[in-house]
Amino acid sequence: MKALFFLRHYNDIDHITPVISKWIEAGHACDVILIGNPKFRNDYRIQYLSKLENVRAAHIRELLPGVEYVGWRLQTLLLKRSLRRSMLGPLAAALSWIYDADKRERLWRSTAHRVLMHSFINLDKGVVVFDWITRNSPVCLEWVETVVSMAHALGFGAVSLPHGDSPHANQLIRHGEWRLQPDSQYAAGRIFDKLVVPNELCAKRFHPFLPAQSLAVLGSPRYCDEWLAKLAELLPPSPLASASNQFKIVMFLRKDDFTIFWEEVGEVVRMIAAFPGIVLVIKPHTRGGRKQALTKDASLQQLPNVSIAEDKIHSIHLMDWADIIIDLATSVVFEAIKAKKPVLAADYLHAGRSAVAEFMPETELRCRDDVYQKIDKFLADGCNSFYVEEHRLRFIKEMIDGPDADVLPHYVNLLETQAQMKSVNKGTIDII
Repeated sequence: MKALFFLRHYNDIDHITPVISKWIEAGHACDVILIGNPKFRNDYRIQYLSKLENVRAAHIRELLPGVEYVGWRLQTLLLKRSLRRSMLGPLAAALSWIYDADKRERLWRSTAHRVLMHSFINLDKGVVVFDWITRNSPVCLEWVETVVSMAHALGFGAVSLPHGDSPHANQLIRHGEWRLQPDSQYAAGRIFDKLVVPNELCAKRFHPFLPAQSLAVLGSPRYCDEWLAKLAELLPPSPLASASNQFKIVMFLRKDDFTIFWEEVGEVVRMIAAFPGIVLVIKPHTRGGRKQALTKDASLQQLPNVSIAEDKIHSIHLMDWADIIIDLATSVVFEAIKAKKPVLAADYLHAGRSAVAEFMPETELRCRDDVYQKIDKFLADGCNSFYVEEHRLRFIKEMIDGPDADVLPHYVNLLETQAQMKSVNKGTIDII
């Protein structure tokens, strides 16, 4: 059986690589096509997949003629929401009106046909896999719709897999979100035969737009026990030196489109830096974190025990290195929770309610006093026995394990089913 996986950025590579690995282990074949920054060709997870038998990995520019790739990129940029909100927004809007959907369709269909034929020529069973796609995704929704439509015409299934988790227990978390109502950006999931989520908290986003039979809750492929054991073998050596005489703290930030109270974040950083014997590393988000004001604050950079983590340092390295972690609602800390490493959910620093604090109230920071008292206690008493174990186990069961702790076989079974279901209606496609 054959699967075609489209990967675009750090997060979906991180969360979908475990599924690909298990798919190959089950005796199937796949192609991995990168549709984001070409630098991810050198990502250690892509390098691992490339060495597996029955896996072909390529960037999309390697599969398209030069002129066609340039056209595909320009059309993608033209419809990118961030461009529409920039100074070039009026020009982009005008060009997209002139170069309308009918004119764009020919190039969408031509490029989609090339990538599908690259994977599925002379095959009658297969499945196309994207990560979660929304109207705000950097990859163009029009093109994804075209790929899925043409895959269906050829008798292949289409599945959307998680590129992360739900670190928030509440809904209104971004700038400009003022009404409690279904968020239509998640309606794009309707184009897939199946959309998979790790837990019910994520499923809530999609329930208003997808029938129940189209949603599957299967647990987290990234944080399940099987993959964590495998990942420990694949991870490159850590560039961080141990510092046993210092108390090590890592702070994980979110993207700037989430409502974060940056002034207070800066106050907390300065307060932590004033503790004796502490070193603090701030980890910007993997996408856009370097643009945040905090990471450019010269006064913070002058603090001798505070530093900004370089992009090449993986979050796992930082969590292994740290004694405790301060989190502004990211799912990356789920791995630390499984390892029983203390995570402080700094909910008062952002507009959300974190899933970590919702399940484990003992982790929550509600004010600046909480930050001080928690760190003072860790320095005095150490980091053992931080969690209420009943709370931690419930978090793992409901947020990570899904139906059961044997997560990855469920993903393979779903892909196998979808690869077979549509082949009875196999047809042909026209490129127009």
